[in-house]
Amino acid sequence: MSLLNTEVKPFNATAYHNGDFVEVSEESLKGQWSIFFFYPADFTFVCPTELGDLQDNYEAFKALGVEIYGVSTDTHFTHKAWHDSSETINKLQYPMLADPTHVVSRNFEVLIEDAGIADRGTFVVDPDGKIQIIELNAGNIGRNAEELLRKVKAAQYVRANPNEVCPAKWEEGEETLAPSLDLVGKI
Repeated sequence: MSLLNTEVKPFNATAYHNGDFVEVSEESLKGQWSIFFFYPADFTFVCPTELGDLQDNYEAFKALGVEIYGVSTDTHFTHKAWHDSSETINKLQYPMLADPTHVVSRNFEVLIEDAGIADRGTFVVDPDGKIQIIELNAGNIGRNAEELLRKVKAAQYVRANPNEVCPAKWEEGEETLAPSLDLVGKI
């Protein structure tokens, strides 16, 4: 069964955020858009490039009312150590969620059980706590924050305009479609 349009399952986790350890739960998500950005592990290779790319676009996400949670099965102490030792990770302004118990990774169905790490999974959660976008990549394939930003804008648009849909490659401000019998077979 797909997790699309399902509510985020209950969890409690600690995140490293702006020099502090903070508690995050599914209740923390209510009323705002959220991105859960799972990655395999701290102190690795593709992961810092992705997390840095998200940071480069963080202000654009924040302008849309979106909070990003970088999530791995490392501890919050490991997140702090990586933050303190990596020039790229030191720039992160969004929470780095720790999941050493694997509860969050299991809830989002991205845990690689025999390795104890998460797949590269991206989940966009709406203000009601429901998952609207899922993207999964193999461990050696990095993601693109600008494409994720485009998808978030589309998700927000269709939420605000429930009688419209966003076609392929839709960009903010472009024409959308209003599904109807008149369009069947004409696109």
